[in-house]
Amino acid sequence: MIYLDHNATTRPLPEVIATMGACQANAWANPSSRHALGQSVRAWMVAARADVAALVGAQPVEVVFTSGATEANHHALHGALHRSGAPRRVLLSAVEHAGYLASALRLREEGVEVSLLPVDACGRVSPRVLQEALRDKAALVSVMAANNETGVLQPVADLAVIARAHGVPFHVDATQCAGKLPVDFAALGADLLSLSAHKLHGPKGSGALVIRKGLSWPSLIAGRQERARRGGTENVAGIVGFGVAAQHARTALSERAARLGGLRDQLEAGLATCFGDRLLVHGHAAARLPNTSCISLAGLSAEKVLRHLERRGIFASSGAACSSGGTEPSHVLIAMGVPASVAHGAVRLSLGSETSEEEIAETLGAFASLAAEPAAVAPPPPQTNTQPTSGALA
Repeated sequence: MIYLDHNATTRPLPEVIATMGACQANAWANPSSRHALGQSVRAWMVAARADVAALVGAQPVEVVFTSGATEANHHALHGALHRSGAPRRVLLSAVEHAGYLASALRLREEGVEVSLLPVDACGRVSPRVLQEALRDKAALVSVMAANNETGVLQPVADLAVIARAHGVPFHVDATQCAGKLPVDFAALGADLLSLSAHKLHGPKGSGALVIRKGLSWPSLIAGRQERARRGGTENVAGIVGFGVAAQHARTALSERAARLGGLRDQLEAGLATCFGDRLLVHGHAAARLPNTSCISLAGLSAEKVLRHLERRGIFASSGAACSSGGTEPSHVLIAMGVPASVAHGAVRLSLGSETSEEEIAETLGAFASLAAEPAAVAPPPPQTNTQPTSGALA
């Protein structure tokens, strides 16, 4: 099996599984209990909180554990609107995660003005666009650090400066970036930051919202846990697993990013050799996550490409999102100005720490056999496909 869908989820580390098992067996008491057994469980959480905070350059007191990034994003969004005197207006980039966008857009039914910040052809929000949008007051600006489909990095540090100058809280969804590139919450100037454990070899069902120290933020779920910022008995095993994964993600992060970037570049160069001007790499001219390549191949549907790969034991994903009416093109690519016919054919190849050169070579062999088949449509005009770049989130 060759797994190239790491942006969807990652295999839990053996250390994560072992530690979670030990936690379930031995640290099963309620961490809110004041007796010694409960407080011993709390100690496991204290250590995990420190590890998660260290991964993103935050203070442990700033970390609020959640059920995942989806809950963290909702906490940021709804908390902003429930702050005293907050305007009934929020700003999100047009390329945020589909689930988060859907939740935000539903707020329009409640009279909230939800403005989507347009992006350029690479999928980036420009500081000028945000400056213009903040001529009117807003309760929150929310821009993801790295796109889950294209891997394109947003200029979040520059955007945070603008939001802060206007007195508007700034939220960053760092789900895809954490564990792949350095993230420094303090240096970013963000007020809130979302994380998910299962994107960095941790367990599903565990995440965090980092809330800047000193910032008062309404809870999404009432209760006294997490310093009254997130109610409900904590998922201790999930939190502990998150901590182990975070600690592992910090180890040799730069070297791992450089290795993955080299493999990603090798993959894209090989695809260019196979397909020539039939290949389009979305967001290729921008700084991207080192592990992510989102491509369209003229004359080939995403379904055909994925079926061809899976028959050879290679697992990737489509850039399209399923809806009740069928398959719609990716909202991310449409926002970037990609024609719907091209967006329908988008395939995302996302590498991970276990990806090897041999797997890249085998994947290119599978694509070569696909390239030999007749194209269904004429190839597009030649594309200027500059050398892909990676970047660090400062």
